[in-house]
Amino acid sequence: MDITIRHARDEELDGIGELTAQAYLGDGLLDFGDSDPYLATLRDARRRAADSELLVAADAASDEVLGAVAFAEYGGAYAELARPGEGEFRMLAVRPESRRRGAAEALVRACLDRGRALGLKRIVISSQRSMTAAHRLYERLGFVRAPERDWAPLAGTDLTLWAFTVEL
Repeated sequence: MDITIRHARDEELDGIGELTAQAYLGDGLLDFGDSDPYLATLRDARRRAADSELLVAADAASDEVLGAVAFAEYGGAYAELARPGEGEFRMLAVRPESRRRGAAEALVRACLDRGRALGLKRIVISSQRSMTAAHRLYERLGFVRAPERDWAPLAGTDLTLWAFTVEL
C-alpha cells in the first residue's frame, strides 16, 4: 500500500480542517451548503486534534495528506454515540482527487486497530443515508446497521443519522 496512517501534525491542522469541510461540501452532505453551521466544526481540526485522536492517511512517498478521521472513546468530546467499552470515529474525509486509493479504508482499519489496542468491545459510527459508498466500505469491514441507535442531531429537521456498529 502506498498510504501511511499517522497522527496529524500541528502544521497540517488548518489544511485538514479545510480538506474535511470541502469534502463535505463537495459531496453535498451539508443541508445549508456554504452557510451550514456544521462547517465551522468541520474546519476546526485543531479542536479535534486536542479532543480526539486525529489520524491522517498520507501518501507514502510525498507525505501529502490524503484524508483524515477523528477517533474518540466513550466519554470524549467527539464521542456522540459511544457507550462504555466503545469507541467511534467521525468526520472521515478524503480529498476527491485521492479517492479510490484505499485511504478511507486504511483510516477505518486504523480506527478498528486503535479500538482493539484500547481493549474496546465495539466501534459505533453515524452516517448520513446518502453516503452509500461509505456504507459499502463499512459493511465490507464488518459493520452492521444498528437502527435502534439512529439519531437526529438537529431538532426540527429531516436529518437522521444512521448508526453502524462493529464488534472488535
